[in-house]
Amino acid sequence: MVIKVGRVDHLSFEPFYIDMERRGLELHNVELDRVAQAIKDRELNGGPVPLSDSFGMEDYAAPVAGFCLAAASRSGSNLFYCKKPIEEMEGGKVATAEVDPTTVQLLQVLLAKKYQVRSIEFVTVQDEHDGLVISGDAALRRRRGMRGYPHRYDLGEEWYRWTNLPFVFARWMSRKDMEPKDSFLLEDTLYVGLEEGVDSLFHLSEPRDNLLMLVRDVVEYIIGYRYFVGLSEQKSISEGIRCKRDTRLFLALRQGIIKALQ
Repeated sequence: MVIKVGRVDHLSFEPFYIDMERRGLELHNVELDRVAQAIKDRELNGGPVPLSDSFGMEDYAAPVAGFCLAAASRSGSNLFYCKKPIEEMEGGKVATAEVDPTTVQLLQVLLAKKYQVRSIEFVTVQDEHDGLVISGDAALRRRRGMRGYPHRYDLGEEWYRWTNLPFVFARWMSRKDMEPKDSFLLEDTLYVGLEEGVDSLFHLSEPRDNLLMLVRDVVEYIIGYRYFVGLSEQKSISEGIRCKRDTRLFLALRQGIIKALQ
């Protein structure tokens, strides 16, 4: 059986794939927010899934060991730009562009829990807006700033300053009906690709003109990530779930009160 793996074409995910094609795994380019559905539809056997999507896959998929993508502090590619300070965003409009669902939910939690900004409307980039949230390579290309948005916030860094924990953006998931030998092969290729950290950086350390990144920028960016769920990452996942639940409860209560007053 050919193992079909979702390949997310973003710099932070590249270390995962270093050993895969050599071992016979079939890589399929897919957007991060499409991986979970592709695994459910049997188009893929496994791949990295946004953390927020991974919790709804228990019936047909399971985590691949403890592999993840977590920002130790600064993420560098999950950014929020706004026209006024973040604590003044109450009642504002936030545009989403080229962004994964976990990043959007992280922003919601930070706004509601850290900055007490409870009323935000999400709109498209074509609509008038006060802030813009972006992630992935689109954010890397704009990491030094965006004209018209004087305030820049790295969401991974905001989470770390608030909780003193890394933030887990994605987890590796695979179908439960894979043959045991195929599951082992997928897991082993991930171990091999990530264990050889120096070799991984050798493969990745070249200028990325499309991202406006020099070699030192690439190295600094990659070493800012963790690729395995340890104690800190597990605590972060638990804290994120709690904050997300509290935020949803507040917003639901708020909407109920507004409807009752209308």
